[in-house]
Amino acid sequence: MAATPNRQFKNICVLSGFTYGKHKEFVEAAIDLGRSIAARKLHLVYGGGNRGLSKMVSEAAFIRGSQVLGIIPRVLKPLGSSSDSSTGEELVVSGMQERITEMLNHADAFIFLPGDLATLEALMTLASWAHLHIHQKSIANELLDLLQAYKPEPDPWTFVLERPNNDGNSSRSKKYKLDLTLRL
Repeated sequence: MAATPNRQFKNICVLSGFTYGKHKEFVEAAIDLGRSIAARKLHLVYGGGNRGLSKMVSEAAFIRGSQVLGIIPRVLKPLGSSSDSSTGEELVVSGMQERITEMLNHADAFIFLPGDLATLEALMTLASWAHLHIHQKSIANELLDLLQAYKPEPDPWTFVLERPNNDGNSSRSKKYKLDLTLRL
């Protein structure tokens, strides 16, 4: 789902997890992304909160002049919401699906950084909605590229099932091949 070269983006949504991860390279990449968004005079939409890689991206973009909108579900607000909204506006929504819908309404494209299961859920939801033509917005994520490039190969260890004939005689059983290859 690569971006088309002639599309102009104004609002970029960046999603990641609540934690920094194990690698300082992730933090550096998040800060660089925030700076890049601001340098290109883009606005940032993100998952809200003041923790993890999201915080790094939002602070870096806000400090350099980008408008920032954090969209956070009410249930997550106590876990990672900034009470003073010092890095832009905050929109509190009822739940995770409304959050994704609001992000879709406010963003022209999506970038996913390393995250948690909620990040993966948002990625899969937005990717499936794109597949269903609910939206045509770009999604930048290496996992999607890998999934789209996946080519199933026949499994040499395909399971063979034996089923006795109707007369119950197992010596005349039929063999069925059951192919368990994952096809995407």
